[in-house]
Order: sequence, then structure tokens, then C-alpha cells
Amino acid sequence: MSIKPLNVTVACGDCHSVVLLSNNTVQCWGNNKWYQCDPVHLNFTDVIQIDCGEDHSVVLFSNGTIRCWGSNRYNQLDPVHLTFTNVIQVACGSNHSVALLSNGTVRCWGSSNRYNQLDPVHLTFTNVIQVACGFNHSVVLLTNGTIRCWGSNIHDECDLVHLTFTDIIQVTCGHCYSVALLTNGTVRCWGDNKNNQCDPVHLTFTDVTQVACGLLHSVALLSNGTVRCWGSNIYDQCDPVHLTFTDVIQVACGNSHSVALLSNGTVRCWGSNIWNQCDIVHRTCTDVVQIACGYCHSVALLSNGTVRCWGDNTWNQCDPVHVQITNVQMPCNNVVLW
Repeated sequence: MSIKPLNVTVACGDCHSVVLLSNNTVQCWGNNKWYQCDPVHLNFTDVIQIDCGEDHSVVLFSNGTIRCWGSNRYNQLDPVHLTFTNVIQVACGSNHSVALLSNGTVRCWGSSNRYNQLDPVHLTFTNVIQVACGFNHSVVLLTNGTIRCWGSNIHDECDLVHLTFTDIIQVTCGHCYSVALLTNGTVRCWGDNKNNQCDPVHLTFTDVTQVACGLLHSVALLSNGTVRCWGSNIYDQCDPVHLTFTDVIQVACGNSHSVALLSNGTVRCWGSNIWNQCDIVHRTCTDVVQIACGYCHSVALLSNGTVRCWGDNTWNQCDPVHVQITNVQMPCNNVVLW
């Protein structure tokens, strides 16, 4: 494996956002209560990947090292844990992070370790090619198409009974559950099922090409450009009335809302609209090339390198003063990690 740019140039935490610029620097806006957007922490260069937790962010540099900023309440920024090198991917949970190294092993830091998110007993596996994080658990995909999980098991997030399937090509995590995409285009889910997040009745579709997870719902993008949703429907996250559009090329999920990017560069939103996450007035932008969702806000990257935001603005997540940045790096369409 070798370090290559990942196909993500916009990332969102709960109430803040980070973008990777064309000169490989970053810009942030939104909630700064925990210094998520403190310019003192944002003078580094040569960044090739970004990711966000609840109130912290992580960047990966071209030399295989990482830097973190934001909340340190749970040692998310503890320098003791950030001396390793040869990192090729980073992923963030709520208050913990995982780094994948070039030798196929992983390192973890943050959290209070209350749920064994950092337990070294669970981190001896090798041949890892992808990492994903939920609220208090993590999942890794191995080269043989199987997965390993560690962290909280309150909702069977790491129950071995659910982890015997193979031929996996992608893993993603919701709050207390996970979803695996298999080579045959089907999906498997495990963990919390209180809101049908893992209900097999809803998982009979095939030809899936991408999966995104919100707090209690998931969205699958099919090869024909349509989407399927399952899980909580309290805010119409899975209402079929809102899912008749086609030509979708990317999906993203917030807490209780979802966004789809269409091939014509426009977006469609559905789910909770309490904070105008789905307000038509705020999503008339075109020429969109990438989308990302925070807890109750969304960000769209346009082809001219600018961004548009809509949804909750309590912490300036969508403040136009903070979103006048340009030269955001365009996502690559053909990059791989291994």
C-alpha cells in the first residue's frame, strides 16, 4: 500500500466543517467552542486527507504523519498518541480517531476508553485496507474481504455472530451500527436495530455502489442512479415520497437528513427540516461536485472551488462571512487506497 489522495475534500463534524484547498492547506468554519476553527492550529501544509469527529478534526500529511485540533476533552489531541508515521488513512468517531498505517496495522487515540475503543487487545490484526468509526466503535476491512470490530458492544456493534460474512468492499458506520457493502452489490448490517437500522426486511436490494449512514438511518446508492433508505423514519428519512429522483452519483447523511448529488450537478435533500436542512431556498446551487453533511447542516463543493452551506446556523456553520473561501481542491474520481 502507498499514500494516495483520498476522494474527500469536504468534511463535516457536528457543527463545524473543514475543506482541503488546492494548495493542500485547510480552512474551517462553524462552531469554535473547542477551537475546531482556531487559525492558530491551521497553518500546516501538504495535507492530503481530512476527517472530522464530533468536535475535533484530523488531517493526514503527504509524509504520513497527522495533526489534530479541536476538543481535547477525551485526549483526541493527545500528542503522546500522535507520534506514529506511515499513516495512509484516518477516520474519526465521536471522540476517538483511528489511523491506518502502511503496514496494514491501526493505531487509535482519544476517548476515555470506556468502551474499549483503544483496547490494544483488539488491535493486533494486520492486513487492514480501510477503517471506519461509529459513535463508540470502529470497524476495519481486511485484504481478504472480512472485517474486525472493537469498542462499544452495547448494541452488538462488535457481536461476532454478525461478522462472519466475507467479500466486503466497503464499510461505513452509523451511531451504534455498521453497514458493509459486498462485492455482489448487497449490504449487511449489524448493531443497534431499535429503528430498523439492521432489519433484513429492508435490505433485499442489490446493485449497491455506495452506502452512507446517519444517526439512525442509512442510504444506499444503486448502480441505476436511484437510492434506497432504511432505519428511522421519524423525520421522513426513509419516506418513499421523497426518493423518486434518479441520476444520483453520491449520497451523504446528517443526523436525521440526507443529501443526494445528481449527475447534472444539483442536489436533493430529504428528512428533517427543523433547521432548514431540506429548505429548497438554500439548495438551488448548481455545478456541485461533492457533498458532505454535519449534524444538522450540509456543505456542497462547486466546480469553481467554492462552497455553499445550508441548514443549522447556530454556530455559523452556514454563515456566508465564513464561507467565502475559494480554491477548494477538486475530488479525484479514480483514486484508490491500495
